[in-house]
Amino acid sequence: MLKLSIYPVLLFSLLFFSCKNEAEKKESQTNENQQTEKQTSAEVNKVNPEDLLKQQPEEIEAPEGMVWVSGVKFTMGATDGDPYALPREKPAHPVAVDGFFIDQTEVTNAQFKKFVEETGYLTIAERPVDWEELKKQVPPGTPKPPDSVLQPGSLIFRKDLENVANLNDYGQWWEWKSGADWKHPQGPDSSIEGKDDLPVVHVAYEDALAYASWAGRDLPTEAEWEAAAHGQRHGGIYTWGDDESKLNEEANTWQGQFPVKNVPEDGFKYAAPVKSFPPNSLNLYDMAGNVWEFTKDNFNTRYYQQALQQGELLNPKGSTTYFNEDNPYQKEKVIKGGSFLCNKSYCASYRISARMGTSMDSGTDHLGFRTVYRVK
Repeated sequence: MLKLSIYPVLLFSLLFFSCKNEAEKKESQTNENQQTEKQTSAEVNKVNPEDLLKQQPEEIEAPEGMVWVSGVKFTMGATDGDPYALPREKPAHPVAVDGFFIDQTEVTNAQFKKFVEETGYLTIAERPVDWEELKKQVPPGTPKPPDSVLQPGSLIFRKDLENVANLNDYGQWWEWKSGADWKHPQGPDSSIEGKDDLPVVHVAYEDALAYASWAGRDLPTEAEWEAAAHGQRHGGIYTWGDDESKLNEEANTWQGQFPVKNVPEDGFKYAAPVKSFPPNSLNLYDMAGNVWEFTKDNFNTRYYQQALQQGELLNPKGSTTYFNEDNPYQKEKVIKGGSFLCNKSYCASYRISARMGTSMDSGTDHLGFRTVYRVK
């Protein structure tokens, strides 16, 4: 087993994204206010309302398991009324997206299994670890870990914790598990038998793209994801509106003291089968909680500052560059929606505007995805 105290740089620079607590939020806000960034985003068209595809074309039927999201203009990012908003979610800025189809649920074990059976695909978590590739993403001079450490596997949440010394040290509740992958979510002795309806996890960005390509689809942009999450309720903090008291009824998140006491008031300690909670206004499930979801956008904590300077954006693709103060050596993608590990004491990322960055070359047991199909 990998000892995190010896190899924290390898694992947590390459394989993990972390929620930020309130202290980190204030520090990040201070740093951000001191910085002025030049525009680095790709130029995109300004919105012509007549060109916006709103209604589902009559000649196109909805693909199986997908829902139409009407083309819409909306304000992307956190509003001033969101008490949990982080600096990377601000400033809110106007965007517009053409209509598209999106999966009603996160991709399940059963769906991913069909893909693997038809293609023979091997996920990154199942492949031999390439140190020559990994060392490009860590500080120069980082020593190579023993071969016993560089084994195929993935990160899993530790369920045996009794206490933690410091919530800033997320290495306390994550464990690198050799043999953990989508078929063995808790390690080589576990399986997904009887779990067809759970979201597939331990998939990296490359794996999610491969599935989407096989299905003739794509991953959503961050703007598309937010448009779908808002549905017919644009402006709300959550997929159901602004009432935080409804959280346990609406989403699979963490109740109790994170990360040591998990009280499943919502009915689930960890990942839940898809459709276990009410859908949003577009009949989409688990847009809040359960497992995080990949988007195509590059993670850049300063991107929203840049986006606001461009006015109203049509079908924005996100930043052309990667930037994360916490993981400067790696390229990360934006993930959305939060997971069963989110708790407001540490990570209120079940909010629509919440955004995190995660390494492109790895997965965890609380990260999945859903796909989109564009007609324009």
